[in-house]
Amino acid sequence: MIIRLEIAADMPSIRQLTDAAFRDVVYSSQTEGAIIDALRLAGVLALSLVAEQNGMVVGHAAFSPVLIDGDDIGWFGLGPVSVSLPMQRRGVGSALINEGLQLLRDRGACGAVVLGDPDYYRRFGFTSDHQLSFADVSPAYFQSIVLAGTPAKGVVTYHEAFAVR
Repeated sequence: MIIRLEIAADMPSIRQLTDAAFRDVVYSSQTEGAIIDALRLAGVLALSLVAEQNGMVVGHAAFSPVLIDGDDIGWFGLGPVSVSLPMQRRGVGSALINEGLQLLRDRGACGAVVLGDPDYYRRFGFTSDHQLSFADVSPAYFQSIVLAGTPAKGVVTYHEAFAVR
């Protein structure tokens, strides 16, 4: 398996993979594929990584800028992350997230946030021990990781593409 940046030819596979990965997920809005497309169209899909095995896209992770108290201070949101059903629980998602966080560090990003299962994202260094908030989401599920500098404080806003329906 290789982890690489997406290319234009990957776009249909990413959409299909994402739609399939979230199809039966209870907490999903079923819009994750559309969100990725909207982020890409808006030019704010800062990092779009694919996991490829035997010439097929088997995983994808998106990173896009977030605002904190209305300002762009070098923080990014992780997600959506999707892995093909047969490849789940085989380290594909972990490899994508680790590579993405390293690339963000290399690019000088200050931090990242994620909305998700704390037990899963803790392994990458995400914690709920921060002074960031997002809408009315429980702090336990809204997590952050500092990549450089000091922790951020304030209200996080995702790009409007996340409101796509």
